[in-house]
Amino acid sequence: MPVLTLSIGSNIDAANKIRQAVRALRAEYDNILCSTVYESVAIGFEADNFLNLVAVIQTDTALTSIVSFLKRLEDQLGRDRTQPKPSSRTMDIDILTYGSETGAESGVVLPRPEIIRNAFVLRPLAELLPQQVHSGTAECFSRLWADYDKASQRLWPTEFDWQDILE
Repeated sequence: MPVLTLSIGSNIDAANKIRQAVRALRAEYDNILCSTVYESVAIGFEADNFLNLVAVIQTDTALTSIVSFLKRLEDQLGRDRTQPKPSSRTMDIDILTYGSETGAESGVVLPRPEIIRNAFVLRPLAELLPQQVHSGTAECFSRLWADYDKASQRLWPTEFDWQDILE
């Protein structure tokens, strides 16, 4: 069964929106593993800090169905698609990887280029899937994180109240 990895982030009512997103993902998929929640400064614009995490899901759901579900979920959580990029978000869910898929598929590029550019994606991936190899670099996530310029983006783990979501 393919492994789906998702980046989940918010900086508007962030803790509440992340709980809602994970609750909806848990209702849709049988198994979900979540990383530590990390706080980071906004990249490329001035805004409140973001909360971010990565979720790992084993699923044989078709990628087109996953993309549709995630867009609906973002919309239900108040995503305003008219805002310029980059901007504050109630919810942003990005597909990072889907099994061994590479290239453009169902409107997404896999593996997602942000994996190796953004600490808020790479660090939680290295936490959950340290030995998984990034197909674009042939390096595992733990090695990519070890080599990452950590001074380039501020990121820190944060205490997060899951309110019984992950039980």
